Amino acid sequence: MANIKIPNARLSFPSLFKKSEFQGKEGKYECTLLFPKSDTKTYDAVMSAIEACKKDNKLKVGADKLCIKDGDDSEYDGYAGHWSIKTANNKRPTVINRDKTPLVEEDEVVYAGCYVNAIIDMWGQNNSYGKRINSNLLGIQFVKDGEPFGDGGKTADADDFDDI
Repeated sequence: MANIKIPNARLSFPSLFKKSEFQGKEGKYECTLLFPKSDTKTYDAVMSAIEACKKDNKLKVGADKLCIKDGDDSEYDGYAGHWSIKTANNKRPTVINRDKTPLVEEDEVVYAGCYVNAIIDMWGQNNSYGKRINSNLLGIQFVKDGEPFGDGGKTADADDFDDI
């Protein structure tokens, strides 16, 4: 499958440096990418890759079984007016800064709400868990700051405490 570039996407629910956890079970490296519905070039590239994946894997799946969703149908703040793509990988994706230098979690550069360029590809699932078209997360490049989702993963500053 060909790589798909998702430019200037807003990052949501990132687990880029450690695998996600759900109900005590280890998941994958993952995130959700949001891009505006007005970006028809990116939408067309994603849908073309999905259609090619369906054809290559001889899969017939409905819209509810695709990795791309209409953000207007989501209850999350910031999703309206956007397409959302859930993407994951068992292998840690490349995560770089604007100047292409590698980033680590301690850099605190990448967070839920920032803008990134992403590279993904599609794969067809046809197993005991069902038939779907999923997205494989290959890499993330930080583009610019954005309004953090939730608390933005903030921690207390020393000035938040009283002198003793």
